[in-house]
Amino acid sequence: MGRWLIAAGLVLIAIGLAIQFAPWLVGWFGSLPGDIRIEGGRTRVFIPITSMLIVSVVLTLVVNLLRR
Repeated sequence: MGRWLIAAGLVLIAIGLAIQFAPWLVGWFGSLPGDIRIEGGRTRVFIPITSMLIVSVVLTLVVNLLRR
């Protein structure tokens, strides 16, 4: 369990550094067709359906490759 927590922390640090210093690497997230963005008045609703599907598929592939 400890190793998984350390690995998750390192992944989160890497994502944070990418967002901070290289925003073009994650600029695609939220701007794909199928991502729903509703704005009106003082309300904003953002539902990244397509982006989350891609993230889910990539994470599933990575986990399955690591288990073998």
